[in-house]
Amino acid sequence: MGPGEFLNINFFTALFTLVNTVALFLVLKKYLFKPVMKMITDRQKEIDDMYDAAGAAEATAKALEQEYQQKLSVAAETGERMVKEAVARGQNREEEIIRQANAQAAAILDKASADIAMEKKKAINDAKDEISEMALAIAEKVVGRELTAADQADLVDAFINELGEQA
Repeated sequence: MGPGEFLNINFFTALFTLVNTVALFLVLKKYLFKPVMKMITDRQKEIDDMYDAAGAAEATAKALEQEYQQKLSVAAETGERMVKEAVARGQNREEEIIRQANAQAAAILDKASADIAMEKKKAINDAKDEISEMALAIAEKVVGRELTAADQADLVDAFINELGEQA
């Protein structure tokens, strides 16, 4: 074998190889490249849809977060307002209780003062009665006769007036 036989190119073999290659390319294009490209396109569309869905979910999450933050701030304000109202009601109730206690204390003091005045008046009347009895007894012994009611009243008044002047 010579060096020329080794590099020998047969035109029909080359043409047959070229036709086979083109046919293989067309068959692969129809049955392999198109499905693979369709699969790649579908996958790319799926990925794009997932990115879009993730973006929409992120936007929704941010909107929900803002809504929850707003609701939390409203709830905090409501809580503060309720606490302030409760404190104000407590203070009002405290003032009302103090007013009632002061009114009750004043009523008790007034009643005690009235009781003291009544007891004083009663004691004075009892003292007048005892003094008048003693004065009548003394006057009857001194005068030696029974006194009329008018005489008794005059003597008692005179005796009490003298005692009041001495005291």
